[in-house]
Amino acid sequence: MQILVIGADDITSIKAVLSNLGAKDIKHWDARNENRVNKKPIPKNTECIVMLTSFLNHNTMKKIKSEAKKRKIALVCAKRSVSCVYAEYCKVFGLDKDFSCKVCKKLQ
Repeated sequence: MQILVIGADDITSIKAVLSNLGAKDIKHWDARNENRVNKKPIPKNTECIVMLTSFLNHNTMKKIKSEAKKRKIALVCAKRSVSCVYAEYCKVFGLDKDFSCKVCKKLQ
């Protein structure tokens, strides 16, 4: 599975988790420059987009969400924590319904 992670500077630990969940190719856009992200096309073979919402502004998130919806790409929205990314990924793909991080439980 090819995954595009948008947001944050260092995603080493997130890459490790996604690899363990079956991701073969993980691309990363840091989203520091909003205009660059908004103008970049999502790579063609992308099967899932992980948005790290703590690092993205609303316009960027809205643009990515609409593009993902048009192309029927799975979308995972999570904070930067590894446990939140894991929990949200599992929810989207129905992998482990019993797990969710403490932060996510408080928000629900």
